[in-house]
Amino acid sequence: MIKRCYGGCMSKPDFNLLVTLDVLLAEGSVARAAKRLRLSPSAMSRALARLRDATGDPLLVRAGRGLVPTPRAIELRERVGQLVQDGREVLRPAENLDLKRLVRAFTLRTGEGFVENFGPDLLARVGDAAPGVLLRFVQRPDRDSTPLRDGTVDLETGVVVKTTGLELRMQALFQDRFVGVVRKGHPLSKGEMTRSRYTAGRHIGISRDGLDKGPIDIAVEPLGIKRNIATIVSSFSTALALARASDLIASVPEHHTGILRNGMQSFPLPVSIPEIRVSMLWHPRLDADLAHRWLRGCVRESCAGR
Repeated sequence: MIKRCYGGCMSKPDFNLLVTLDVLLAEGSVARAAKRLRLSPSAMSRALARLRDATGDPLLVRAGRGLVPTPRAIELRERVGQLVQDGREVLRPAENLDLKRLVRAFTLRTGEGFVENFGPDLLARVGDAAPGVLLRFVQRPDRDSTPLRDGTVDLETGVVVKTTGLELRMQALFQDRFVGVVRKGHPLSKGEMTRSRYTAGRHIGISRDGLDKGPIDIAVEPLGIKRNIATIVSSFSTALALARASDLIASVPEHHTGILRNGMQSFPLPVSIPEIRVSMLWHPRLDADLAHRWLRGCVRESCAGR
């Protein structure tokens, strides 16, 4: 019987294995990790065996046709990635960022309305300073932090919630408040906006998941207020399009929908609704990256101007 040794079999740690471990945990596959590191599958299997010996844990175990990480592997994944990034920063020569010669593409995942309202200023700032930089904007369909972790997204904007990855770096950009919006000539566009007038109207509920209650309904419920929801849509732009063509009332974040509300009548809500804080988020491995640091500054300046 062959007894596999986990732990205590290596007198000195081989720090070269950190890169291998980082790739293995990211790929979850010996074959894919081997291809990424340009090694043979057998060489990668030997490296995995050495890692198991070094950590005292199997790390990746068979589940059907694939491999799944052990709890220890999940615990190590973010730490190892940061260690590898820190090592690369230490061993890389110091450099000054030459924006005019910088050629790079950044992917920004943003919430609805961000590009329409902040994109023009941000693109102008980036284009003037670094014409070789491409900004790629993608929608933020959910709050899953995986794209930031795996590097498919460089920067994200949105509201930080409890499920946001704790390892992510974040910085507040601005506070936003909800406002009511109706078409020009709507009966509510004239006279004092009272709580009774607001709640008596027919409202558009906004829920990405199609839920019956949104943040406004949850906030006013303790006050004994219930809005008359005529329909539920999944986006601010859809709600505003409906309000523009009907007598329905949309309640949306003010700064995020500035351009989208052009030609409509907006008013402060006559009920107390907590403001939301919009932040930018990024993975710690990009903290010291000079180009990314410059981009974060551009985003801050663009948002501060609104």
